[in-house]
Amino acid sequence: MDEPRGRRLIATTVLGSGMGFLDGTIANVALPHIGSDLHASFAELQWVINGYTLTLASLILVGGSLGDRFGRKRVYGWGIAGFAVASALAALSPTVGVLIAARSIQGIFAAMMTPGSLAMLQSSFEEDDRMRAIGAWTGTLGIATAAGPALGGWLVGIDWRIAFWINLPIAAIVLLLLRAAPESRDPNASKTFDLPAMILTPLALGSLTWSLTAWPATGAKPSTVIPLVVAALSVVAFVVLERRTPDPLVPLHLFRNRNFSVINVVTLFVYAALSGLLLFLSLFLQVTAGWTALAAGASTVPLSVVMFFLASRFGALSSKIGVKRPMLAGQAAVAVGLALLALSPRHPSYVLDILPGVIVMGLGLSMMVAPLTGAVLAAAPERYAGLASGINNAVSRTAGLLAVAGLPLLVGLAGTQYRSATAVGSAYRESLWWCAAGVALAFVITAVGVASGRSHPR
Repeated sequence: MDEPRGRRLIATTVLGSGMGFLDGTIANVALPHIGSDLHASFAELQWVINGYTLTLASLILVGGSLGDRFGRKRVYGWGIAGFAVASALAALSPTVGVLIAARSIQGIFAAMMTPGSLAMLQSSFEEDDRMRAIGAWTGTLGIATAAGPALGGWLVGIDWRIAFWINLPIAAIVLLLLRAAPESRDPNASKTFDLPAMILTPLALGSLTWSLTAWPATGAKPSTVIPLVVAALSVVAFVVLERRTPDPLVPLHLFRNRNFSVINVVTLFVYAALSGLLLFLSLFLQVTAGWTALAAGASTVPLSVVMFFLASRFGALSSKIGVKRPMLAGQAAVAVGLALLALSPRHPSYVLDILPGVIVMGLGLSMMVAPLTGAVLAAAPERYAGLASGINNAVSRTAGLLAVAGLPLLVGLAGTQYRSATAVGSAYRESLWWCAAGVALAFVITAVGVASGRSHPR
């Protein structure tokens, strides 16, 4: 691919991926503003986040399959266009119910965008240029990731609806640039879709999320217990059917590899802790400490900056010394960072109370993320490398879903308590101790379950 077209393709994929990331950031920062404007309960605000995460986590593997079969450029374009339409619906939402529906639709189309961006780069560049293109994509997206929380906070400070409107011009630019991108597909892609898995995955996750979200306000009633039963039965049915399906969405034999199973369990705990932090830190700083949305959004920028500069270095280190030691050190640092943040007073100083924990967490995640990804790829046969990465991505999204649904239940935050400085302050501290405990458990699981060795894929 010639250089100008290559630059346009990288810009196309970065803008699309960045749009999806920014939307997730904005949702956390915007919750107090959305709740006040639309008179929402905390359970409804949880669904503003989880409506998006639920459909994205459930369908991200399907999105990758669609691109392989119908063309990655085409499906990526569908995702961008649909995401823009759903963003407009979110911006126009007159009620929180409409906003939740719009966010759920956004997640469906994000599941088409997310796998497609990197797949287009991998298929469009020659081998000699591919790593350089992926490096440019990673670096540019890293800068966007670092700036995203502050930008999201600034937009929310003006009007939370603008934060959704901004997706429309970004999508228009992406679609314009996409016209010059080459099409690619997998000639060996399956001609059938695993419909039972496509139905059972959102049914299981949706039922579980419904129960966890409603439980703090209603307790153990049929409306919360029955969805739990449905979720359990859906998981059992999923496992039984995936074992019998000749071309399953999730090949369960991958989980026979101990490292693959353990790393995905560790991913669940670590990303649940990260999602819990992002939710409760934003609420705490705005509702309890009285910070602006911009200040709350910018508070985590150093975490992204630390990861941007250090993650690749720790990835290179893990290829020499193995994945286990960097992962253990990273988990220990993340747990310490969460503990430092949990000790923040009601009116914290950013430099003294928030920044140290954020930097320590960034250091810990930098140690852990690249080795974790490398270990997942190393644990799967080479022909399943893309699918193994997709499964791990889906697990990380599911972790966020469960954290946003389950942590408020554990700390007793419900109804309109998210408007109370005292209630949010107490919930913030308790939730971060739960998150630290989860990462500590991940440390133990890693120490016992992960086999030592280098992270080179087979």
